[in-house]
Amino acid sequence: MIELTDTTSAKIAAEFVRARTRAGSPAMGMVMTLVIVAPEEDAAEAMQAAKRASREHPSRVLGVILGDARGAAHVNAQVGSGDGWGGETALIRLKGEVVKHAESVVLPLLLPDSPVAIWWPTQAPQDPASDPLGSLAQRRITDAAAVSRGKATAMLTQCRSYAPGNTDLAWTRLTPWRALLAAALDQHPLKVTRAKVTAEKISPSADLLVAWLCDRLKVVVDRGTSDGPGITEVTMETKQGPIRIARTDGRLATFSSPNRPDRPVALKRREVPALLAEELRRLDEDDTYAATAAKLVRLHDGAKK
Repeated sequence: MIELTDTTSAKIAAEFVRARTRAGSPAMGMVMTLVIVAPEEDAAEAMQAAKRASREHPSRVLGVILGDARGAAHVNAQVGSGDGWGGETALIRLKGEVVKHAESVVLPLLLPDSPVAIWWPTQAPQDPASDPLGSLAQRRITDAAAVSRGKATAMLTQCRSYAPGNTDLAWTRLTPWRALLAAALDQHPLKVTRAKVTAEKISPSADLLVAWLCDRLKVVVDRGTSDGPGITEVTMETKQGPIRIARTDGRLATFSSPNRPDRPVALKRREVPALLAEELRRLDEDDTYAATAAKLVRLHDGAKK
């Protein structure tokens, strides 16, 4: 890693070129630019997650740390490539007036003719699409489960401000659950009359799962509370009996269905690098997430009335 102090976007870009030359690879097969916006205390963990995801998606990774917006503008950066990265990376620290115009630093560093994804690993803007940095990206990734303030309403806030290209890792965590539930109904093509999702008291993924089931099955879906971890049980009631998936340890689930013996199913909770890698596989709009986000807002507003 090369340290650059009181630098500019042009100098950071020039250092990228020098790093590639030193590595003997003037043209690296990077497929996108990933921008990570994180506070100082979360930046190292977020960059490590992006490092693991970059093995599947070679990218130019730009970590942006927004410091105190008061005082004179300062831009410091650490630039490098290799060392386990699937592309090249820069960790950029902004202080002073430039914090208010972070997009002016990031824009010249985006790979030309390549998609841009942005990830807020902890606290995210209330409206990512209208955020100055978020507006640079085709894919905007948040994580309602990781916010430090307002965790109970973070998912609803993101759903209200949904725009094409937005997604949340709380939705990505549901991929194995949704696949298993869909497969269960393929095996048992029964009419579901009611459903229930049981999870930790504050679980953005559980809230989305309730909305998804309600939207797809057109039935009432109850929300139960457990000690976790995460989602612990989903039950779908039918006239022949319940279809149930129960996971109490975060690793192995038990699949129960009418007139068939219980069987174990692998349903391990996934780490952030795997979730991030999944989201970077598709950069178009997720229509199912869009419909689920809209349904969650309607369910919340209907409950208030």
